[in-house]
Amino acid sequence: LQLCLAHLIRDVKALVDSYDKVLQNYGNKILTELKNLFNVIHRRDKYTDKKFVDELKKCKKAIIEAATGYVPMRSEAKNMAKRFHKHGKEYFTFITTPKVDPTNNCAEQAIRFVVMYRHVSQGTRSENGMIACERFFTVIASCSLQGKSAFDFIKETFQRYFNKLPAPTLVPLPEPST
Repeated sequence: LQLCLAHLIRDVKALVDSYDKVLQNYGNKILTELKNLFNVIHRRDKYTDKKFVDELKKCKKAIIEAATGYVPMRSEAKNMAKRFHKHGKEYFTFITTPKVDPTNNCAEQAIRFVVMYRHVSQGTRSENGMIACERFFTVIASCSLQGKSAFDFIKETFQRYFNKLPAPTLVPLPEPST
């Protein structure tokens, strides 16, 4: 599980922008350590692979310590500390798992059209409508990721249904081994 660092940064900046000086100081401690993490990430080419991971791990430790060390007696600060106690490691899965992105921008971009549709259409009024939308949106997103035509896939699905044939699949087939 990789929790989104972009969302964490947004929440930390809310602490920094607070009118409460105690929350500002707490948020600034965490934000400083997050900036150090991104400085390491942006200097990736200056490190060996091992040194890069070691530096990321140091940053992870510093961020968690900043969030859970001294926690002001404010609900916002307590919530942030609780989040790190409960899910702190999940913000840093990208450090030890190659090809995992520190944000979930890819997932958010994939469902953006669904959110836009919901804003325009006001959603559905029934359970069946909700299920139908979920299925159509899944088909559209999956076809898009695979470079397929959603229209052609849906058309083929109906043709197969009416001809009592098995439905087509969007599950990618494994690559043939050589």
